[in-house]
Amino acid sequence: MFCHLRPMRRLCLEKIFPHWFPYSRALSGAEAVNALRPFYFAVHPDFFGQHPVEREINENSLKRLSVYLENLQKPGFKSLKPTQLTFYVRETDQSSSDGQEPFSTSGFRAVKFTLHTRDLLSTVLYILNSCSLSIEHIQSLNTNVHTQPLKEAKRMPDRPIKWDKSYYSFTGFKDPDEDLEQVSRMETTLTSWLDNNGKSAVKKLKNSLPLRKELDRLKDELSHQLQLSDIRWQRSWGVAHRCSQLHSLSRLAQQNLETLKKAKGCTIIFTDRSGMSAVGHVMLGTMDVHHHWTKLFERLPSYFDLQRRLMILEDQISYLLGGIQVVYIEELQPVLTLEEYYSLLDVFYNRLLKSRIPFHPRSLRGLQMILNSDRYAPSLHELGHFNIPTLCDPANLQWFILTKAQQARENMKRKEELKVMENELIQASTKKFSLEKLYKEPSISSTQMVDCCKRLLEQSLPYLHGMHLCISHFYSVMQDGDLCIPWNWKNGEAIK
Repeated sequence: MFCHLRPMRRLCLEKIFPHWFPYSRALSGAEAVNALRPFYFAVHPDFFGQHPVEREINENSLKRLSVYLENLQKPGFKSLKPTQLTFYVRETDQSSSDGQEPFSTSGFRAVKFTLHTRDLLSTVLYILNSCSLSIEHIQSLNTNVHTQPLKEAKRMPDRPIKWDKSYYSFTGFKDPDEDLEQVSRMETTLTSWLDNNGKSAVKKLKNSLPLRKELDRLKDELSHQLQLSDIRWQRSWGVAHRCSQLHSLSRLAQQNLETLKKAKGCTIIFTDRSGMSAVGHVMLGTMDVHHHWTKLFERLPSYFDLQRRLMILEDQISYLLGGIQVVYIEELQPVLTLEEYYSLLDVFYNRLLKSRIPFHPRSLRGLQMILNSDRYAPSLHELGHFNIPTLCDPANLQWFILTKAQQARENMKRKEELKVMENELIQASTKKFSLEKLYKEPSISSTQMVDCCKRLLEQSLPYLHGMHLCISHFYSVMQDGDLCIPWNWKNGEAIK
């Protein structure tokens, strides 16, 4: 495949992977997936359970990468638009921080790169190289007719030919250096992206409308039948997938109505595993069979008892810490079961009980804290709550809370003001653009949402009429027609 590359593209990629080109062949889709295993292992969202923001960013980036790889394999494709991706890469045996951002204390780093490749092999190599992961394992996939060992290929001169600028002026070929610089400077703008993707989104949204109505009907019907507070989804599954999950729950309700009524007043969340969440929501694992769901509903009374004990434990911790409230914030904390969260609280409470930190009773009322199992030093969040490690030193904890209490109150006041402003701007934006729905991903803060909506209101965007708009970190059109735009979108002319 590489023999058909334009001279410009060949020179550019040879600078990065010089020893691959003389003996390379095209990769199949299955081989590309196999070659990217170290990458998937380093960025897979399941390894970021303790870091919900990074987990969501990796999920979104993997979706966009999957679309890019699929398009590369479509017969007759001409070219793909440069796609910028951001991943949080875990520290593994293969990874190295050379030329990359250093690893955080949590053991991962942010990596950003722009895909502008034209085939699977160059894409795989570029991704692995961008994440500082080894490419040696691709040798077995990259067999060639000459069967010359890779070691010999490495002995070949790896310095690319550097032509004088006059060569490109005379021949009319593009200067590869200038081409790469242009790609790196190129920024997708909101108006240009809507121009290119608006019609596709409208078509997908129109096709999804019957299923959306069915989803609303099923949700209302089950909520009424089981007297639920709400039905939600942890992941951004498509409408068809959600309907299928509700149909499964509806069939189970027909067979075991009295058992399912034990969830009266609860919120049901479709997620990765079954159980009760830290905040008391009934979690139905989408991969579990009906038998597991039935057993969960049967055990709900014992879960309610554990929930009452957990609330007592939170009150006891609050008493020892001067009245500070222990909270669990779903958007900012890992998804924990009720048992896991109770165990976390119990460990923290016993440490407090032994140390007997002297706080004046009720001196910290109105303040909030969340417990973290992966931190070693307390911190104050911009939203005003304290991040407290389960195993932190009690003396340091006392000093930190007392010195940061006033700042925490100011941050909490600012949070409330931002929330009011955010809701007002969401309503104003929904009305101005006649949006069917305007929402944000959990990882988008109120500050980011406020900034985004303020700038949106200054624009004229006819493509948004009647659409579902999600404020995210990336541009994408969801399978059901929802438009996702980054909160820090750019406007104006893209560099051509």
